[in-house]
Amino acid sequence: MARRSKSPTNELIELEISGLSHDGRGIAKIDNKVIFVFAALPKEKVRAKYTRCHSRYSEAMAVEVLEKSNHRVQPPCAHFGICGGCQIQHLNSHEQVLHKQQFLADQLTHQAKVTPMQWLAPLIGQTEGYRQKARLGARYVNKKEALLVGFREQNNNKIAIIENCAVLDPRVGHRIHQLRQILGSLEGKSDIAQIEIATGGEEIALIFRHLQPLSSNDLNALRQFCQEYHFSLYLQPKGVDSVHKVWPENSDFELKYELKDQQLVYHFHPLDFTQVNQQINQKMVNQALSLLNPSAQDTILDLFCGLGNFTLPFAKMAKYVVGVEGSPAMVARAQTNATLNKLTNTEFHSFDLSKDFSQAPWASRQYTKLVLDPPRCGAQEILANIAQLKVKELLYISCNPATFARDAAILVHHHKYRLAKVGIMDMFPHTAHVETMGLFLA
Repeated sequence: MARRSKSPTNELIELEISGLSHDGRGIAKIDNKVIFVFAALPKEKVRAKYTRCHSRYSEAMAVEVLEKSNHRVQPPCAHFGICGGCQIQHLNSHEQVLHKQQFLADQLTHQAKVTPMQWLAPLIGQTEGYRQKARLGARYVNKKEALLVGFREQNNNKIAIIENCAVLDPRVGHRIHQLRQILGSLEGKSDIAQIEIATGGEEIALIFRHLQPLSSNDLNALRQFCQEYHFSLYLQPKGVDSVHKVWPENSDFELKYELKDQQLVYHFHPLDFTQVNQQINQKMVNQALSLLNPSAQDTILDLFCGLGNFTLPFAKMAKYVVGVEGSPAMVARAQTNATLNKLTNTEFHSFDLSKDFSQAPWASRQYTKLVLDPPRCGAQEILANIAQLKVKELLYISCNPATFARDAAILVHHHKYRLAKVGIMDMFPHTAHVETMGLFLA
């Protein structure tokens, strides 16, 4: 049975930071008890306050840096330390990437017991204004007579009050203050629960989740706000299926993004999963093509294909590509994208890829290469199925180094693959998120 954490004291403590945890917190010790310290870096001495106390470790936040690391920088966002959207803005960008690469290396070495034959250079891009999808919370606090709009705070579930966001697309990231003002002026301000943000090319969609119907006055106010700042207005009164476009009227419901190097255009619903950083997405697709090097003799299987982010670029070079995805709606979108891009050598199937797929009709084909891009939980349940396909080359894209390392261990130690090449992709600068791409050879 887990013990409940103790309430922290107001005591300030001086700590010497010896390392950095995978989530970007400094590591210190007092009386052999580990303390994870937010906003502290290795080789620093800080004054900190406790935020949580547990039986085996404690958590704290640095309030003063007494001896500063050479790698410390001024965070680009004034809300760093309060807003929970970013964890390592105080660490310079180069060291952020090295830290993420080291975390992946540690997972492979110590957890998976796998040594890659070659490390790929990290894929990096702009570190501000890169984020093209986000979800902001909204809450009206009666006692304060104030509307809160922002990400969750560090260390708790409260909504941080922010004026702007350094990592969001600046067209919306610099308008958080105005967004909070307009929502605070609504008659139904207490009914707005969240705002989804999705950008696609020239269009920026704001999807307002509201718990009660909005009045005509509120609808007009939101419409005018979106007109002024060139946003598209969507409302979501219930579940995902209830999302509908309000303004501009009679315009395309879908957003678009491009892979310019491949001359591909993707249409997507504002709530569809797409990569949040399209600059890194383009580099990621380019690297995937370079590593797997598809040819006119290849038939490729793309598992967890989504709306075809990898499927379509491979189809432009391979003989045939089969994409498989759990969501029927995403499968339909992928097929539409293939048709719109005039690709006739693809097919898509809906299948729950947490289940045994050995009897699925599409699994009976002969494939030469395979692309695997699972969710954070990885693909452990189907690795035996994948091994039965006997592909010579397997490209694994991951958003979780821990599950990537776990699956790499299974592929290497149980199914006799070799991890030929691996590297990270800095999809989320200033955060602790790590994206990985690895090429396995039979």
